Amino acid sequence: MANTPQSKKRARQNARRAEINKARRSRIRTYLRRVEEAIASGDQSAAQEALRAAQPEIMRGVGKGILHKNTASRKISRLSSRVKSIA
Repeated sequence: MANTPQSKKRARQNARRAEINKARRSRIRTYLRRVEEAIASGDQSAAQEALRAAQPEIMRGVGKGILHKNTASRKISRLSSRVKSIA
């Protein structure tokens, strides 16, 4: 358990940041799930719209430190190739 005032404050800050990060990560996963569902349904236009909505959310996660830049780029790249392959 935290003993010094500084470590007590750090524990409070960490808890608050963890909650914010958890919400952001959940939001990103929701957008990814929407793209996955659109791909599974086979509707290319819906998948493209879902991907277009998901891209800024994923990159916002990069800016906020939730995802690494390369991870986000890889996810977007793989999703977009899957959307393109729907015929």
